[in-house]
Amino acid sequence: MGETPSTSEDLTTTESDLSFKNRIDLSELQEGIGLIKNEISKVIVGQKGMIDMLIASILANGHSLIEGVPGVAKTISAKLLAKSLDIGFSRIQFTPDLMPSDILGTSVFNMKNSEFEFKEGPIFSNMILIDEINRAPAKTQAALFEVMEERQITIDGNKFKMDLPFIVLATQNPVEQEGTYRLPEAQLDRFLFKIDIDYPNVEEEVEILNREQHLQGALKTDQIKAHLSKAQINKFQGLVEQVIIESHLIKYIADMIVNTRNNPFLYLGASPRASIAILKASKAFAAMSGRDFVTPEDIKRAAIPVLQHRVIVTPEREMEGVTTKQIIKQIIETVEIPR
Repeated sequence: MGETPSTSEDLTTTESDLSFKNRIDLSELQEGIGLIKNEISKVIVGQKGMIDMLIASILANGHSLIEGVPGVAKTISAKLLAKSLDIGFSRIQFTPDLMPSDILGTSVFNMKNSEFEFKEGPIFSNMILIDEINRAPAKTQAALFEVMEERQITIDGNKFKMDLPFIVLATQNPVEQEGTYRLPEAQLDRFLFKIDIDYPNVEEEVEILNREQHLQGALKTDQIKAHLSKAQINKFQGLVEQVIIESHLIKYIADMIVNTRNNPFLYLGASPRASIAILKASKAFAAMSGRDFVTPEDIKRAAIPVLQHRVIVTPEREMEGVTTKQIIKQIIETVEIPR
C-alpha cells in the first residue's frame, strides 16, 4: 500500500513529460492573433489564407504584395488589419504622376530661421498601405528600395530611421491590365510574400451581399477595435525569431532554393534572400500554430508565397502557359523531405 503514492506520482510525472510543452511561451501571441482574426472576419468573408499570410508577414517582420483583380477586398483587408492593431497607419495611392518626394518627404526652406527643414512624407508610419503599387513608374517605385530593406531613408545626406514595427503592404492589379507597370525584380525581392487573391465562391458571394444589405449605409471599418500595441508586435517578432529549426530542415530549405537555380524551366532562380525569407516565414507559421519548432509542413506552406514572385519562367515555358506556381509545386514534390 505504501508504494501506491509514489507509483501514481511516477505516472503523473511520465504524463507531464509526454505532454507537449513549448520552451517559448506563445500563449499571448496566439491570443493576439485570435483577436485580430476575429476583428477582420467581422467584415471580410472567407480569404482565410490571405489573412494568415498577412499576419505571418507581420510576425516575420516582412512586407507583403497582394495581387488580384479590382474589387476582391485587397485594400479593405490591409486597412482592416492596420485598424485591428494599435499602431500608426498611412495609405499611399500610387499614380503615374507620383514623385519619390511625395512618398519619402522633402526639405522645405524655413523663412523664420533661414534653414532647410525636412518635412516627413507618408512613409513615416508603422504600417504603410501602398495601393496599386504598379500604377507608378520605376522612378517612384525605386524610392521604396532602401526603406523596405533597411528601415531607413537617406535624404540630402541625412539618415532617417523608421519607427518599428515597419511593415509595407502593397496591392497590385494583374500586370495584363491597363495602365500598369511591371515591378522590377529588385523591388519584388523586397517583399516577403506575394499573396494571390481569387474570386469568392457562390456561398461567400451570397454572404458578402447579405452583409452589405445589413450595413444600411454604416461604414464597414467602424466595427473594428484595435488590440495589439507596437510593443506587443515587437515582442512577438522577437519570439518568432527564437522558434527552433533543426539543421536538417535548414538543409531542406537550401536544397529547395538550389533546385530553383538548376531548374531547366526557370530563367531566374531564387536568391539567398529568398532562403532567409522561407526560414523567417516558416518560423512565423510554426508560432501561429502554437509550436516553438519548425516542421517540413511550415516550410512547404511558406515556399509558394515566398518564391512565386522571385523566380522567372523561361520564355519557351511561359508561351506554353507554365506558371511559376506550378514549377514551385513540382520542386516541393521532388526535393526529399528530411526525416
